[in-house]
Amino acid sequence: MTVTRRSLLAGFTATLALPAVTGRAAAQTPLVVASLLGDDKPETLVWNHIRDLVEAEMPGAFTFNIVPNAALGGEKEVVEGMRLGSIQASLSTLSNLTAWMPECILFDLPFLFRDDAHLAAALRSATAGRLKEQIEQEGLIAPAFIDYGARHLLAPLPLLEPGAMNGKRIRVIQSRLHAELWQRFGALPIALPITETYNALSTGHVDAMDLTISAYAGFRLNEVGPHVTLTGHITAVGAVIFAASFWQQIDPQRRDVLQRAAEAGAEHFNALMRQEERRSMDVTKAAGAHFHTIADRPAWEAPAREIWTLFAEQAGGLERIEEIAGI
Repeated sequence: MTVTRRSLLAGFTATLALPAVTGRAAAQTPLVVASLLGDDKPETLVWNHIRDLVEAEMPGAFTFNIVPNAALGGEKEVVEGMRLGSIQASLSTLSNLTAWMPECILFDLPFLFRDDAHLAAALRSATAGRLKEQIEQEGLIAPAFIDYGARHLLAPLPLLEPGAMNGKRIRVIQSRLHAELWQRFGALPIALPITETYNALSTGHVDAMDLTISAYAGFRLNEVGPHVTLTGHITAVGAVIFAASFWQQIDPQRRDVLQRAAEAGAEHFNALMRQEERRSMDVTKAAGAHFHTIADRPAWEAPAREIWTLFAEQAGGLERIEEIAGI
């Protein structure tokens, strides 16, 4: 089903619990929003949508300054800016947040989720609720979780079997889990910001990396890594996040409007991401990208249980992992 701004605005308005605020708010609250990608990408479009929902509910309450194209830095720099108060809102993968909140690693474990429905149920669980509380303790508010899609392997040359990774230099995010996973395949992990990956692949500094399909197209990585192996090894779970210092200074009514707009925005983002993933695959295929299915999935999945055990204590225990896996 095609998602339109009109349909989602109507759905959001219909569910509002508070009466609409008429007239212009007495004082506008500035809100700097950082987006890693361009104006036409879900990472930015979601903030346009949240802004419109908030403006419809509470005209003039906020001034959204949405800054795209990673102009305010990569994921880690943005979160640091939020913790310092210079940035008020953004999106972040939970992988990125593990640098401050190790427990976020739970939703980053490889081959944990069977499908989209399983992931959605896990993100509604009490465990996910406790994770939001832990995130708040580190200076961030996460009103809603989002689904960036599955991460897949990409490279200049086909890498179709697990053994093909042996000795390959692979770009990873700055995460021990991601590094440990690829080491199980004999690869050599190199942590790099996403903004440096195009040059790293084009110069041969790295031989491969993993990423969602939408970000693959968004960063034009098909130009330097035209082969994608559809491993789907990690689901890139993220969150809509606000700086706690900003969140706590606004009055409860404005906070409630932002909360509900963020929740509706998360649903909008997930729908946009599915559309963007299909479009990105079509666009990159037309530009020469090749998408390869895997013949022996169990061989790729084999390291997963070992990684689960390795990170069980950080994730809250193996029972907690099994609980999420079994939802």
